[in-house]
Amino acid sequence: MTAMNRKFFWLLTIFLLASIHLADAQQPTKIPLIGHLAVASHSSELARMEALSQGLRQLSYVEGKNIVIEWRFADGKLDRLPALVAELMRLKVDVIVTAGSTPTRAAKAATSTIPIVMGNDNDPVGDGFVASLARPGGNITGLSNFAP
Repeated sequence: MTAMNRKFFWLLTIFLLASIHLADAQQPTKIPLIGHLAVASHSSELARMEALSQGLRQLSYVEGKNIVIEWRFADGKLDRLPALVAELMRLKVDVIVTAGSTPTRAAKAATSTIPIVMGNDNDPVGDGFVASLARPGGNITGLSNFAP
């Protein structure tokens, strides 16, 4: 390899490494997007909303800063749930958090790929959401209170 070829090789190598570094530096950080789905109205869910936000803050996630939550409420109208879930899916949420078995059922009917976290369900096995409590399988997990 001649001196000119070596010089060209090193210049090209440095240029490529710098380009890769700049490309990495320009990649925006993806902010997680959570979809929250509830049957109730916004005003009746304030305590749950604050509890979820507080729990996320304890894990260093601050709504509007490094995480976004899309809140959806059916206002007691169960027929609105499929449209609300479809809306969350169009937004490409990373996870859907549900408040109760009815919104969990709507989310399950709409997707088998987006993770669903049940905020509460009395009988997730009996409701057909999970295979078992020990090994839920599928895309649904969450909390169960064992109190029908």
